[in-house]
Amino acid sequence: MRLRGLYAVTPELAGTAQLVHRVELALRGGARLVQYRNKHADPALRREQAAALVALCREHAARLLVNDDLALALDTGADGVHLGREDGDLAAARAALGPQKILGVSCYNDMGLAREAGRNGADYVAFGSVFPSSTKPGAVRAPLTVLGEAGADVGLPVCAIGGITLHNAPLLIAAGADLLAVVSDLFEAPDIQARAAAYSLLFPERVTS
Repeated sequence: MRLRGLYAVTPELAGTAQLVHRVELALRGGARLVQYRNKHADPALRREQAAALVALCREHAARLLVNDDLALALDTGADGVHLGREDGDLAAARAALGPQKILGVSCYNDMGLAREAGRNGADYVAFGSVFPSSTKPGAVRAPLTVLGEAGADVGLPVCAIGGITLHNAPLLIAAGADLLAVVSDLFEAPDIQARAAAYSLLFPERVTS
């Protein structure tokens, strides 16, 4: 599997039907990798939403990763997990996922974390916030130069996150980003499907299933 293209990161919505509808529009527009992220929902709602999105992504030949919760990813049959610095041991997560599922790792602006992630079986490394982000306004900023540096040094697909728009996306791709993790500019767009399609056109090849 080649990890490249639009990486749709879900907004935090209490309504599962509304969430599924919005993600389906992104999938119709060409997204093939989705991350379920909801920091504030209770465990029952998180399981309901994650399971619904796993089923939806199956229908569209896409992959669903769960943010920060390995147990939920395993319980719902998700295609992988994305972990941050405080979210557990990477080697243990790799072992629990097995070789076929995806392990993504937040590296913020730290090449040392990226190298550690590579040693422990990560499938991609993520850097950001690359631009000011309304989703995480206090996030550490990562220079664009780290994207190319990580690709050359770690040898894994590189994901950029934070404040990404259609306007600045080409800068990130030119700097070395393989994946663009987008929340607001995708899911707050007047036409989610069209916005996803516009992002997909920025890449000569989309993420494959």
